[in-house]
Amino acid sequence: MSSPAECLAPDDTLADAAKELARHDVGSMPVLDNGRLVGVLTDRDIVVSAIARGMDPSSTRVSEIATADVVSVNVDDDASVVAQVLADHQIRRVPVLDGDEVVGIVAQADVATQLDRSTVGETVEKISEE
Repeated sequence: MSSPAECLAPDDTLADAAKELARHDVGSMPVLDNGRLVGVLTDRDIVVSAIARGMDPSSTRVSEIATADVVSVNVDDDASVVAQVLADHQIRRVPVLDGDEVVGIVAQADVATQLDRSTVGETVEKISEE
């Protein structure tokens, strides 16, 4: 798990969000509103959901395109539970919550170091399905 999680605010512009993603060398960040997880924004969201549709990154807010249906895991979940969540939802990263507080991000690569090769292979395969 990467901790602490770098996060965005709903009112951040997409230009600011892109700078934060680049600064931290990550492809996604949780979106917090008053400390509460309200979304996730990916670099792909910025390009496909905003720029490709002609939205202005310097005035469009994160809240306008961030994914609001956020999948998360609990800080106490073990690697097999996290792997199953990643596979079931076909995602590569997931916020980790301790109650309502975002305490980190678990990536597919983090899980891979904790599981046997067969489980890792199955997880990656499920994440990558069309």
